[in-house]
Amino acid sequence: MNIRIIRFTPWLALALFSVVACSNDAASTTLTTASGSNAPATVGADMDRTVDISQLPVMVVHKTPWCGCCGAWVEHMQHAGFEVEVHDMQDLGPVKERLGVPYAKGSCHTTEIGGYLVEGHVPAEDIKRLLREKPDAVGLVLAGMPMGSPGMEAPDGQREPFTVELVRRDGTTEPFSTH
Repeated sequence: MNIRIIRFTPWLALALFSVVACSNDAASTTLTTASGSNAPATVGADMDRTVDISQLPVMVVHKTPWCGCCGAWVEHMQHAGFEVEVHDMQDLGPVKERLGVPYAKGSCHTTEIGGYLVEGHVPAEDIKRLLREKPDAVGLVLAGMPMGSPGMEAPDGQREPFTVELVRRDGTTEPFSTH
């Protein structure tokens, strides 16, 4: 009897999840940019600390071409003042591995910005805070695709609570923000 065993990796699970969850048609672009403004932008409820959006680094987003929620997240970033380059690719596994996405913390798109990793539907204000505070870390992750997170908005406004985590250089994570 000849039995073949297929190795089921976490990246394969994420890829299958992404195909099902991101089946909306996305705008098929390979490069998307937003024009930067020179006006400072206020970050979150912290009204006395600002981030000059003309100084924001370019955001490089790696996603699959068929993911509609990723396209909506990119629009959220552009509206927040980020210049965004989108790289559509069939297999995100090598990018996630290269950047150090923790296996249990994957999502449908992976972003590089200012020397940091941003995984998933992380809100713009959290990314701006990361860039402002410059912690000694790999970056931010928001595992899965929580309803109500940027790009995952529900028509009826329904939301589920979610926690964005900071990934330390040793691979450990800790809460960065809750929404």
